[in-house]
Amino acid sequence: MALTAQFTRLIGPATLAPRWQALEARASSSFFLGWNWTGAWLESYGVRPELLSVTDAQGQDIALALFGHGLHPRLLGRSATLSLNQSGDAAADRPFIEYNGLLIAKGREGEATEAALQAIARRRDWRALRLSGIAPGSPLLNIPARRKTRLDLSPVYQVELAAVRAADYLSLLSGNSRSQIRRAIRDHGGALPAITAATPADIEPWLTEMQSLNAGRHADNAWDDPAFRRFAATLATRGEAVELLRFTDGGGVVGLLLNFLHDGTAMNYQSAFAAPRGARDKPGLLCHAAAVEHYAARGLALYSLLAGKDRYKQSLATCEDALEWWQIDRFSPRLEAEALLRKILRRPASA
Repeated sequence: MALTAQFTRLIGPATLAPRWQALEARASSSFFLGWNWTGAWLESYGVRPELLSVTDAQGQDIALALFGHGLHPRLLGRSATLSLNQSGDAAADRPFIEYNGLLIAKGREGEATEAALQAIARRRDWRALRLSGIAPGSPLLNIPARRKTRLDLSPVYQVELAAVRAADYLSLLSGNSRSQIRRAIRDHGGALPAITAATPADIEPWLTEMQSLNAGRHADNAWDDPAFRRFAATLATRGEAVELLRFTDGGGVVGLLLNFLHDGTAMNYQSAFAAPRGARDKPGLLCHAAAVEHYAARGLALYSLLAGKDRYKQSLATCEDALEWWQIDRFSPRLEAEALLRKILRRPASA
């Protein structure tokens, strides 16, 4: 059955919500393609990307996606760029989407993706396409183009929780990681921190506490941005799919984690930790170790630390996935000149 794919102007989240949620109920997608994430982003940042819809002969949605359209900085000037499920503006894209793609009804993935790619290719108002946080080998990379450049490949470090249920979690880690966590446990009274899940009344003060604990710790701190704080608060109110945890012991707060729960996986999205109480203290490792035990006891399959090359994530993991960031270029004299210049200067496209 023929599918129709078209771009339309997005009026607002309230209009899109019922369509997106109806399709989500018929799809097998990541948390980042669900309405919890998408609606929170649209509401918090006020962005209005274009809507790509793929429908069947009866007008039923088979696939949906959002595309930002704007001028993206490049080496030789700005270039008209489409961005999948992002706005194209760095400030509005701070939430950092992962496991990106099209929201597609189960069983229609191949034909819907092909229809979407044809619709994207028909547009003549872009020179580059940004695909952020997609799975390796994504069929979206099949779009015809002059040049396809992988900007980044990031590990997604994870903990297999079935293995944790079968053995002591620390026994699954390297000797160095195991030693660091055990020393920190001794310094915290001999046990992992206790966990308390936020009630609706806890969300605002606990997120304020996360902001305070993160203050001054990063050169570009997302928690300094009011829109990002609105986004985090909106997510935290989304019921069982999002969990805000606070970790404490006899000495007070150890840290907080904002996690997503989806399809048997707990994903740590944001964190905030108290200052170390001593030279050997590792509050972050303690909180994550406690979270691993917490979710293993609840029968989940994975605890994911999401994309990132941080050493602490690797030290806590027992398995890993990967995500990629791609830049798809059409032919244009300026982009050809840029590619040649990068080759001469040996400068990667990500720089």
